[in-house]
Amino acid sequence: MSEPPSGPPARLPMEWIAASLRRERTRTGLSLSELAKRAGIAKSTLSQLEAASGNPSMETIWALAVALGVPFSALVEPPTPAVQVIRAGAGPTVHSEQSSYLATLLSASPPGARRDIYYVWLEPGTVRDSEPHIPGTTEHIVVTEGGVKAGPRGETVELAPGDYMSYRGDVPHAYEALTTGTKFVLIMQHM
Repeated sequence: MSEPPSGPPARLPMEWIAASLRRERTRTGLSLSELAKRAGIAKSTLSQLEAASGNPSMETIWALAVALGVPFSALVEPPTPAVQVIRAGAGPTVHSEQSSYLATLLSASPPGARRDIYYVWLEPGTVRDSEPHIPGTTEHIVVTEGGVKAGPRGETVELAPGDYMSYRGDVPHAYEALTTGTKFVLIMQHM
């Protein structure tokens, strides 16, 4: 198992925020000036953010999300592949200007989704094969102790404490403990 990264988590890639801002501003039909005014920020700041420069705080992104009428996550969540893994300390992170607070968005709940949350204990020696769940199911795992190999058959990934992974749960998938005392949070999202 590799050691978790040291130091603060990675910052959000500005390209994600820039693309999301342009997409949402275009969707709402707002000009740069109007969005900046509604968010209470300078037009030059918004222009820099849409050009993928600058370093927005959580408060700036939040103000823009409110002005655009979208959840905060719509501006910071990256495009997601079929299987997504976020290693401990490596996720997209935003900071607060008002306190020593860092938040890493692992996954936003899509509209109309239901989520079941489980805390799973798993021991080495056997593989837990799971048949497909109802169509539209996505599973999310956050490892808290030990190590697990999980994911769709043929696409399993080894995860260590603090790692996050998401994958389709409506295809055959499996979980296998790599160490004694493996524990993880499993969230099953049903659309």
